[in-house]
Amino acid sequence: MKIKENFRQLPSSATHNCFACSPVNSAGLQMKFFTNEKSVFSRVTIPNHLCGWNNVAHGGVVSTILDEIMSWAAMYLLKRITLTQSMTVEFMKPVIISETMEAEGRVLELKGKRDAIIEGVITNADEKVCARSTGTFKTFSPAVAKRLKIADDGMLKWFESLFDIK
Repeated sequence: MKIKENFRQLPSSATHNCFACSPVNSAGLQMKFFTNEKSVFSRVTIPNHLCGWNNVAHGGVVSTILDEIMSWAAMYLLKRITLTQSMTVEFMKPVIISETMEAEGRVLELKGKRDAIIEGVITNADEKVCARSTGTFKTFSPAVAKRLKIADDGMLKWFESLFDIK
């Protein structure tokens, strides 16, 4: 795999139990995220207990990785809290358990004030695209996220400090 140049790691919060990104969820993927300010990237190795058929990752796990990379891309690049509204996934090649894959997400389009179209791609060690997704994400300011109870005060404080917004 190519080394991703000019990518810096984004901080994660250890105060949540997200299956995809929490560093403290021992059953999860523990994804770490990096950015070059144009996209968000993660290297992920799917553990054996998340397999589907034989040594192939379960499609739901592949979809989770795509949803998470798109969410972080939307959240970080747009500086907004996001929720997935819809997503489509195209499975092109098997995602193999215990092999390191790369996931990358980027913003394709903004639609109005609250909708964003985001793309996510998973590639294998040979840089072949294994799965691709496009999603529509609703975006929220921290104030609206609090009012709608999407995020609590602790998460909003972390979000605001991470992205240096108020």
